[in-house]
Amino acid sequence: MERLALMSEYKTESHIIEACQQGDRVAFQHIFETYKDRVYSIALHFSGDDSSARDISQQVFLKLFTSISQFRSDAQFSTWLYRIVTNACIDEQRKGRRFLPFTDGMEVRNIMARASQEASYLKRQVADSVKEAISGLSPKLRLPILLKYVEGLSYEEIAEAMGCSIGTVSSRLNRGHKILARKLSHLRDAVIEE
Repeated sequence: MERLALMSEYKTESHIIEACQQGDRVAFQHIFETYKDRVYSIALHFSGDDSSARDISQQVFLKLFTSISQFRSDAQFSTWLYRIVTNACIDEQRKGRRFLPFTDGMEVRNIMARASQEASYLKRQVADSVKEAISGLSPKLRLPILLKYVEGLSYEEIAEAMGCSIGTVSSRLNRGHKILARKLSHLRDAVIEE
């Protein structure tokens, strides 16, 4: 009951953040519940490993808990949080931990339930190839691809999250697209035949 009463005090995200900055653990729990799946999703797509993704997520929320007082509302809170996630992913890679291939942490969805077994197999091969190609990108190219296509962030939001200019984001996405196109050129015939 007390928790529900406290939650009703938070009218906007800025009220919740202010409460977090004042040490309100219920407000922080609300932030955690709101963003935990997005943070984990980015970490999983980056690392390809559930255990690493959980470690990264834990690091992100620990960092958030200890540094939320530094948030100044100059940017959207979600963009600031994506910046923390991006840094945690890069830090994890720098630690030299072994990252598993991108495909190990992903499920392939069956897009067409009535497709023949051959078509389903072909689709799985294409999805696996795409995931493997993305996992082969350098972190500087992989992160903007994930933030753009998995999280749906704008170029501006990606630039803020990665601490770089919009031009840099555009350049990295362009280079990532070119590398992916080259790595996946063998799939054009398979997709066209379908």
